[in-house]
Amino acid sequence: MKKILSFGIGIGTKNKSNDWLEVYFHEPKYNLSINESDILNKIINRTLFSSTFENEIIEPNETQLNALFEDFKKNNLSNNFINILKNSKSLKNIVIVVLYEDTKPCTVPEAYLKLHLISHRMAKPHELCLDGIFGTLPNVAWTNIGPVDLNELPERQLEARVSGKILNVKCVDKFPNMTDYIVPDGVRIAHTARVRLGAYIGKGTTIMHEGFVNFNAGTEGVSMIEGRISAGVVVGEGSDLGGGSSTMGTLSGGGNVTIKVGEKCLIGANAGIGIGLGDNCIVEAGLYITAGTKLALIDDDNKVLKWLKASELNGKSNLLFRRNSTNGQVECKSNSTTVELNEILHSSN
Repeated sequence: MKKILSFGIGIGTKNKSNDWLEVYFHEPKYNLSINESDILNKIINRTLFSSTFENEIIEPNETQLNALFEDFKKNNLSNNFINILKNSKSLKNIVIVVLYEDTKPCTVPEAYLKLHLISHRMAKPHELCLDGIFGTLPNVAWTNIGPVDLNELPERQLEARVSGKILNVKCVDKFPNMTDYIVPDGVRIAHTARVRLGAYIGKGTTIMHEGFVNFNAGTEGVSMIEGRISAGVVVGEGSDLGGGSSTMGTLSGGGNVTIKVGEKCLIGANAGIGIGLGDNCIVEAGLYITAGTKLALIDDDNKVLKWLKASELNGKSNLLFRRNSTNGQVECKSNSTTVELNEILHSSN
């Protein structure tokens, strides 16, 4: 029997052409043991009539779902979702995703399962292959009555008006709000629309109103986020992104360097980075450092040791980046200050 990488039973939304718009996975499983894989493989083979041991998207009928419930119960496999489905009046739009290999997602259910795994903190950013996900996911109108196909939106808006209601389109995007699917324990998110499904939000993180976290990115633990964490960027424990600050991702501009912010770093208000930071680094407010930024490396007496590009300091620890208010040059020196977050603000209680 082949080991299963991930398994999920989802319920989702389709358009009138029977295409998936989105899928919700209540209890996804990841990195299953050999024993768990053997049990599930036997169930899949017996109940769903599949034994290819390749990544599969299965849309079971009611008979198969009932058999699946009995098999889960018989094998003491905990899955509250199965029990809910068995007692549901509607069994439409159920999908089972079985992943044996971590290949690029080619279907909406597969993509959504991987995004769920990250937001459930089962997999960390960059741990799963998400290549081509933009081409796989459709643009969707996210409304107060759920996801709506863009081509069907005018009709749905008219239907709502005729019934005396208004269809509120909250956003049009490929990615939904993470909190419509998952709310990780121990986090505070002031503006939920600014955190996409597929974000990894570490326990103890506070995300204020202007904070933003993209998919396949996030925080490893207690952090204060008042700036932007772009796709692919990971922020270490105890770091603080000030209001309006920015981290440069790799989705646009041809960049291929993955930006990581180490532990106990401070990126000041309206500052930004296009290089990675090690631990205990500070970027002063308003200063944006790109890989090509020319800066002066100075000693404790503020004497210039040499000039270099910021990319040469990528990932280095204990650095202070600042702009000289007299001559305007960007400078870097050893940082002796330790960033400390307010423990009360990050309490999970």
